[in-house]
Amino acid sequence: MQSILIKQGMASTFDRLLRLEEQAAAPLELSAEHLQHMEKLNPCYRERHVESSRPGELLAQDTFLVGAFKGVGKVYLHTVVDTYGSSAFGFLHTSKTPAVAVVHNDVLPFYQEQALTVGALLTDHGREFCGTDTHPFEVYLALNGVEHRRTKGRHPQTNGFVERFHRTVKEEFFEVALRETFYEAVEPLQADLDRWFTYYNTERPHLGYRNRGKRPSETITAFLNVTHEAR
Repeated sequence: MQSILIKQGMASTFDRLLRLEEQAAAPLELSAEHLQHMEKLNPCYRERHVESSRPGELLAQDTFLVGAFKGVGKVYLHTVVDTYGSSAFGFLHTSKTPAVAVVHNDVLPFYQEQALTVGALLTDHGREFCGTDTHPFEVYLALNGVEHRRTKGRHPQTNGFVERFHRTVKEEFFEVALRETFYEAVEPLQADLDRWFTYYNTERPHLGYRNRGKRPSETITAFLNVTHEAR
């Protein structure tokens, strides 16, 4: 039996659940147990009802505590993930407050360069995102014509796209980088993280029911090609 599973590319539980994800895009009735396992493997699968028709239409944002560094203090990763093709952006800072920095410095310039608009940003109810009518994050989004959506109250786990990414960046980048290098400042860690983001967005194939092996950059290129052909 194991040899058959290996030939079919389903040797591990991880591989089998990914195959179920792919098949779930077609009419297929899955048991509650299957769905639970798939959501555990891929938190963004909980957001399968969230549909994006184009890159930039709906982005998910959250803040992740990387850790406490000697001589630096706590370091946070401000993360934005595109729900269409999993393109991701990240900015490190010693505070949770400047959540708008990654949007201003990385996200909006990237989509403007692609001639795409950002429709909405989904966040939880953290203080870095909302609180008053004059909150810097809220004001900045309004000035740039970006809708601010929030997750369901007391259910921060509904922002599954960012949850999945934070697990990935923790396992694939931070656990490796922090084991091999002693960082005495945020800037060198950000430089290494930027290189990893380039790999993540342009070289790393993304498995699962949305990308199905495509890299995030490929999903954008494919969308733009189809759009240009339609014109």
